[in-house]
Amino acid sequence: MQPIFSARWLQAPLSLRESPEEFRTGACPDHPVPAAHEAPVEFLFSFTPKGAVRSASLQATALGVYTARLGGQKIGGEVLAPGWTNYRKRLQYQTYDVTALVRGGENLLSAEVGLGWRMHAREKDWMQPTLGGKDTAFLAALTLVYEDGTKETLKTGEGWLCRASKTRYSNIYNGEVYDAGFDPGEAVPAPVLHYPKEILIPRQGERITEQERLPVQKMFTTPEGELVLDFGQVLTGYVSFRIEGPAGAKATLRHAEILDAAGNFYTENLRQAREEIVFLCDGGTHTFQPRFTFQGFRYVQPKDWPCEVRPEDFTAVVVHSEMRRTGYFECSNPLLNRLFENIVWGQKGNFLDIPTDCPQRDERLGWTGDAQAFVRTASYLFDTETFFTKWLADLASEQFASGGIPHVIPRMHWDGDSSTGWADAAVICPWQIYLTYGDREILRRQFDSMKGWVDYMIARAEDGLWLGGDHFGDWLFLEDERTPNEWLQNAYFAYSTSLLVKAGEVLGVPVEDYRAQRRRTEEAMRQRFLREGKLTCNTQTACAQALYFGLVEGEDRVSVAAQLAQLVREAGHLRTGFLGTPYLLHALSENGYTQLAYDLLLRTEYPSWLYPVTRGATTVWERWDGQRPDGSFQSKGMNSFNHYAYGAVGDWLFGGAAGIRTDESQPGFTHIRFAPLTDSRLDYVSARIETRHGTVASAWKREGGLILYTFEVPEGCTATADIGGTVYQFGPGVKTVSRE
Repeated sequence: MQPIFSARWLQAPLSLRESPEEFRTGACPDHPVPAAHEAPVEFLFSFTPKGAVRSASLQATALGVYTARLGGQKIGGEVLAPGWTNYRKRLQYQTYDVTALVRGGENLLSAEVGLGWRMHAREKDWMQPTLGGKDTAFLAALTLVYEDGTKETLKTGEGWLCRASKTRYSNIYNGEVYDAGFDPGEAVPAPVLHYPKEILIPRQGERITEQERLPVQKMFTTPEGELVLDFGQVLTGYVSFRIEGPAGAKATLRHAEILDAAGNFYTENLRQAREEIVFLCDGGTHTFQPRFTFQGFRYVQPKDWPCEVRPEDFTAVVVHSEMRRTGYFECSNPLLNRLFENIVWGQKGNFLDIPTDCPQRDERLGWTGDAQAFVRTASYLFDTETFFTKWLADLASEQFASGGIPHVIPRMHWDGDSSTGWADAAVICPWQIYLTYGDREILRRQFDSMKGWVDYMIARAEDGLWLGGDHFGDWLFLEDERTPNEWLQNAYFAYSTSLLVKAGEVLGVPVEDYRAQRRRTEEAMRQRFLREGKLTCNTQTACAQALYFGLVEGEDRVSVAAQLAQLVREAGHLRTGFLGTPYLLHALSENGYTQLAYDLLLRTEYPSWLYPVTRGATTVWERWDGQRPDGSFQSKGMNSFNHYAYGAVGDWLFGGAAGIRTDESQPGFTHIRFAPLTDSRLDYVSARIETRHGTVASAWKREGGLILYTFEVPEGCTATADIGGTVYQFGPGVKTVSRE
């Protein structure tokens, strides 16, 4: 048995976690009163090695989040460990090499533990969790290997002490309060908590780490007279700042994503989340940054600052899962380049252990619909195989016995069951990860979960169609173009079933019954929704899905493509929501309407992808009209300025404009299908993806009346390039083709 499994949980006593009353009140009258026990606790253990140490390793985890130190030095480079899972079912532990930190003589091993994602048991609070209650605890085992080969393992249990932390309040959504002058008092024996250890698993996901540090770009005073610092980029993380002030002075740092039309600090879209850091001075000089929370922001407001506010004393620390950047795109249109960077920053801001919907307001949850819409773009921009492997395992662990899928993973107490387009993440995400990285292991691990979701729909279907249930629909669609749920749920029913069939074929699992089910559903949909070659669901989303999901064939396909093109031309813009947008440009360009796809992509007026860019956006917005042309805002109840779902257009930049596509029969870019789509409004397009085999790249540019295409194929791979209907075959290396 590994040492950590024989260690004992140490409980953080409530008496040490009591937050002062003044820190348990909201920032404004309509804020709820937070729970009383939201202060971190520090656990301590002193030991003296028995001899010269050859190597030392620490295994650690917490109910909550923890920061461990040995000899006063932080252990490991990660933050917010052990990450977020359903702590009743799965809890990761981390293993660190601490050999360099062990000294001869007495050593002090310590760990501060805060609530983190463990949440709080509040009355009348929608965030009340099913994630394991309000207790926080720590579990660890330190193994010393001596030069003579003997081992000693020091485990949490008897002999450990605990004391209060100088961090007097910690909350993922509200921020932290740090009292530099607080006296923690004498440490007392740490009580033991009887909590299961069978839930423990080795780290499965990526580390959460500090990735970048951004300086202040501008300091200014708003029309309301507030001093504001602008980091120039909406990001997720926290601010490191230098501060000095007289003992007892209270300084507050507020965070916001955007300014209002008048140029004032705007926080109404945060809802109940305060996003504040409070620092109580002790008369000395300190450099401080939070340890148990994170914020989504571009602007910060130093309030009641006890010393001169100097931009050089503030640094924004960008925090996200440790994913290797793999995807790059550039073209001759600077607005389109900024859109691409916004998509990248949207992923950075929301891939923090789980794929969150947004990083700022009192939500930050793993919404399945957002994840499935964006998964292909995500897997091209960054190496997300490990990231999604962990999150999909979380999804499978949360799946209902019926096969249904919660709306958010990890699941919350209020969460419903199985909305179409959201629950389909159980099938769409593992299939896309397989296509991008080529490892069938993700399909093997997730196949029962994939099958369970499809079986859920089959059990509720009659005559080939699944009707009924509660669904979000084409979330945040525009104007009055509502796509009926009966279309949406059967389109995804057919699509997910087809992907399950493909996964079964890869794994060698019998899937004939599911293949027959797909045919029944497809035929029933044609009977119900197709009249004289046109869909009765006359919306951009329905037409795009019918084409992309392969629900129409032959002349019907030609007719539905024309129907979609007509709808786009009549509107003059896109009208799709979360379930139609990812497929819209693909449906157009793959059916003869490439210029119309580019019309939508390059449009700068509202509504469009580039409209937020013209408003100075540095990430992708939740709503097409998050800030309207007149400067006013959408509903403060749901208006994030860092939401990646509409950033799914990034996969068309790779697969359409640059033409880099996978081959399902040879996944992982073992065989590449190049099919770049040009447009007269662009002079050049260049993209590359760092795959498991090496660099895959595609570029085109106008030169001397010709278009020069350049393709790069890694060693051991092959490719075909379709240029204007002419197909070329390539082996490894860089190839060029010129066409008029």
